[in-house]
Amino acid sequence: MVIVKTATFAFRIDPGVKEALRIAADQEHRSIANMVEILIRGNCERHAIAIPHFEETKNNNGAYS
Repeated sequence: MVIVKTATFAFRIDPGVKEALRIAADQEHRSIANMVEILIRGNCERHAIAIPHFEETKNNNGAYS
């Protein structure tokens, strides 16, 4: 079984930009976090930046390896 874990990312942002992000996310029925991810992925795609895939799997003892 493959388990993909997410990472936490905290940053400061101009309140006006945050509000615009909230509106954009709401219009697409997304969470703000998902909207940020979509925007980052789109930017990476436009600039030919590969996004590595980090996956973790559980071993027989239930620990991540």
